[in-house]
Amino acid sequence: MKKKVLFIIDPQVDFISGSLVVPGAVVAMDKLAEYLEQHGNEYDFVFITADWHPLTHCSFTPNGGQWPVHCVQHTVGAAIHQAIINALDKIKADYDVLTKGDDENREEYSIFNNVINGAFLKAFADHEEIDSIDICGLAGDICVLNSLKDALQAFPSTKFNVLEAFSPSIDGGKALSEFVEKTERVNFA
Repeated sequence: MKKKVLFIIDPQVDFISGSLVVPGAVVAMDKLAEYLEQHGNEYDFVFITADWHPLTHCSFTPNGGQWPVHCVQHTVGAAIHQAIINALDKIKADYDVLTKGDDENREEYSIFNNVINGAFLKAFADHEEIDSIDICGLAGDICVLNSLKDALQAFPSTKFNVLEAFSPSIDGGKALSEFVEKTERVNFA
């Protein structure tokens, strides 16, 4: 039996109201929580990804990177948006949180770039018959887009839907829209 998966990319406090806010993230993540209450049980698997950076991470400006310090391990900024957790708990959804960016010397915009969780998802793709994958989260033009590109390779016969209303971008949606328009097997929903 073919199955349906939902990937929620990095719905974390620092991207919503913390040190690296994505424009429109508060409204989008609250609407995603409402969507989950109504449609969350339509998914066979729900995966939430999360940046889980050490304070010494190479992407941080104090360490020579391009981003402010964000989603540091064991801090409030790294927490998953509470409304999303509440919605998943309310419908008694089974979900997994997969971390990335925990190696201080590697940038991992895509969950598939994480050594442990990337291998887990590749094994999952090999063992499950997945008909469709919905993907959304923060930020649409960076971590959602990069995870989508890698997911297309990991799931070569699966259809993808980008839940546009729940995928705000730093660039206003330009990069994600351009990719969806030119890529087979990917649509906005």
